[in-house]
Amino acid sequence: MLVVPRVAVDQALLHPVTGKLLVTDAGCFPHAARHGRSRPHGAPEHVLLVCTDGAGWCRIEGAHTAVARGGAILIPAARAHAYGASPDDPWTLWWFHFTGADAADLVGAANAAAGGHVTHLRDPAPVASLISQVIDALDSGLTAAGFTRASGAAWHALAHVIATGRRNPGTSLSPLERAVEHLRATAPRRTTVPALASMVGLSASQISALFREHLGVSPLRFQVQLRMARARELLDGTALPIASVARETGYDDPMYFSRQFTRTHNMTPTAYRTRPPGT
Repeated sequence: MLVVPRVAVDQALLHPVTGKLLVTDAGCFPHAARHGRSRPHGAPEHVLLVCTDGAGWCRIEGAHTAVARGGAILIPAARAHAYGASPDDPWTLWWFHFTGADAADLVGAANAAAGGHVTHLRDPAPVASLISQVIDALDSGLTAAGFTRASGAAWHALAHVIATGRRNPGTSLSPLERAVEHLRATAPRRTTVPALASMVGLSASQISALFREHLGVSPLRFQVQLRMARARELLDGTALPIASVARETGYDDPMYFSRQFTRTHNMTPTAYRTRPPGT
C-alpha cells in the first residue's frame, strides 16, 4: 500500500497534467481475509476497487451488492460506503484513490455506463496490470515524472472500466459492445462499416450513430485510434523502423502512416519517438 503525503498531493494538483487526474493512494491486498472499510461520510477522493480473485461485498448509500472475481467498484468522493472481503473466500483487491479536475467526470461516465457503482469485467487482468503500473510509478519516487506515469496508467484503467464494464456477469453484450470487441480483436485489420453493421444486426447508419453517440467518433475513426494506440506502443517500446511500425499497425504506405500519425498527434512518428521523457 502506498500513500502519497498530502503536501505532495497539493503540489501535484497544481501541475497542468496531474491536476486533471492524480492518484493519492494505491495498493493490492492478496487474499485479504478480514479486510474491510467503513466510511460513513465517504472518502475525500474517488475510489476504484477491482476484485481479481475470491469474493466480497460493498454497500454504497445503503445499497448492498455482492462482488465476485471481475467486479469493479467506483465510489464517488464523499459518498457513504463500506466494503469487505467474503469470510469464506476472501478477495484479492487492487485499488487506488484519485482526485483532480477530470476525476468526477470519469467516475460519472463509468457509473452511467454500468447503471450503478458496481460493474463487471470479463477479464480484470488488464485493469489489475494498470493498477500495478500505478503502484510502480509511485514507488519509483514522488517526482513529477512518477506522478505523470501514475496518472496515465490510472486514466487508462478507468477508461478500460468505462469501455468494457457490464452491469453484471450475465448481461449480454450490446450491439455497440460487440462491434467494439470485434474491432479490438481484429485490429489493425480494417473492417468496413457495412460489414461491421451486419455482424451485429444493425444498418450502417445505426452502428455509425451508436459510435458517435457513445464514443464520440465514427467506426472508421475508432479504428484509426486503435491503430494509433498500437503505433504509440511500438514507438515507445521498440526500436522498429518507422516503416515497420507502419506495417505492424496496418499501413502498407509509411508516408500515409506518417501523415495519419501527424494528423492525430500533431507531431511526426520520429518526433514522437525522440520527444523528451515525460512529455
